[in-house]
Amino acid sequence: MSFKMKAFLRIVFCFVVLQSFLWGEKSERPTNVILIFADDLGIGLLGCYGQELIGTPHIDRLASEGIKYNNYYGGVYCAPSRWSLLSGMHDGRADAWRHTRSGLPIKRDAGEITEEEFQKGLVEIKESAVPIPDHEVFLGQVAQKAGHKTAQFGKIDNGFSTWMERVERYGWDHHVGYYDHTRAHGFYPPYLWRDGERFRLKGNKLADCGKMSEKGDEPVGSGGETYSQNVFIEEILSFIRENKDESFFIYHPTQLPHGPVAIPELHPDFEDDPSLSLAEKKYASMVKMLDDHVGLIMQELKEQGIDENTAVFFTSDNGHELYYGPKSSYAKWLPNGDKANLTDKKWRTSEAGDVFDGSDGRAGLKRSGYQGGMQCPMIVRWPGRIEAGIETDHFSAHFDFMATLADMLGVDLPEGKDGISYLPTLLGKKQKEKHEYVVVNNHFRRMGGAALITREGWKLVEVERKRDEFQLYDLRRDNEERVDLASKYPKKVEKLKAILLRELESARPDL
Repeated sequence: MSFKMKAFLRIVFCFVVLQSFLWGEKSERPTNVILIFADDLGIGLLGCYGQELIGTPHIDRLASEGIKYNNYYGGVYCAPSRWSLLSGMHDGRADAWRHTRSGLPIKRDAGEITEEEFQKGLVEIKESAVPIPDHEVFLGQVAQKAGHKTAQFGKIDNGFSTWMERVERYGWDHHVGYYDHTRAHGFYPPYLWRDGERFRLKGNKLADCGKMSEKGDEPVGSGGETYSQNVFIEEILSFIRENKDESFFIYHPTQLPHGPVAIPELHPDFEDDPSLSLAEKKYASMVKMLDDHVGLIMQELKEQGIDENTAVFFTSDNGHELYYGPKSSYAKWLPNGDKANLTDKKWRTSEAGDVFDGSDGRAGLKRSGYQGGMQCPMIVRWPGRIEAGIETDHFSAHFDFMATLADMLGVDLPEGKDGISYLPTLLGKKQKEKHEYVVVNNHFRRMGGAALITREGWKLVEVERKRDEFQLYDLRRDNEERVDLASKYPKKVEKLKAILLRELESARPDL
């Protein structure tokens, strides 16, 4: 055999091995991907991150069979977090997203406005939405480019109203869920949307979708007959069965465990627990349902013979929120203009009577610029590619998911995106490309404003920009943000402040 022929055969062999590695030895098609996106799930609510009262065995198993991230960031509340995930950009970019009006369908369904008034309002909502340039690329479109069938199930909007054409523009071939954020605060909607068509849910009659009070003391099962999350899990399992012979990307932005608390039945683990209030039992049951649904998805993948060819990601949009008490106002814990109190009395669920300590000792909650508001779980299971039971401190954020997905599926990442693929970290390889810093924006500045976190572990929190008040923390030694070091390192503050203010409202390089 000639030298050229041997060289050619070596190249062919290497290509086959690489293709087998990326696509899966047992399949000739690319890897399926599922992203489960929890809602307001604090990092401390999962057993694999230290939770002791609420068992989460199915999510914990993802971690024991895959990789767990310990230095991962989301947004500080729903809209910017979801926009960042779907766009691949940090949420401080100029005109990145703006809230569209929500709650209009509830007024129409409750008879407070006419159909004509509703249609007029809908036109105004569409006109107020951020325009989408023809060349902008979203997460679903990246998977479509790779030949995957894409599907979204759950909270479809990303801030705060949407419609069929917009959902399709984001790259979803199939979708089931809510088009309106306010309706998603209830778990018993009279109807949901499937590919632009409205379908009714049996026994649900309340226009507000059965939204409960913040006290959470309504009887179990209040609100209606058909629980939205049971609809979503059945739709997801059906989609997996129907598309087992195709490549797919499923995005599941669940409502769980966002409040106000509502559940069809209490989980047996908590039903007779005298130490928990009714609201706490409901909330714990919602977390358990989320975990059980993860288990059902994993079971379905195994039954359809595609478990080995599916990568499953699990994370949350932002940090923890209290929907079951005790809960004081942030104005009490974070008074405007009182820097000493900001430093000394940041909300900590561990010190405020939160029986579950969903922030695991971190300062702040959802809407807060502190770690409890933005540090999120991230777990990835990918059999045969990710070593089982490992952890990483790799510095990453929601806007990195698009880059990682593109890398996994072998398609080009659109130019100008902020994200960096963490595929090398997943595969146990050297992560050559890393963020120097991550920006997390926050319009709730009285709760600790925008933040800049560096790869070395420094964090700058904007307290009051007009008064030039910023706080500095060394997360390597103080992830709970108890000691403000701003007065000790003024030069560090000025350096990081310049970067943060430069990034906020900065132009989008992808456009």
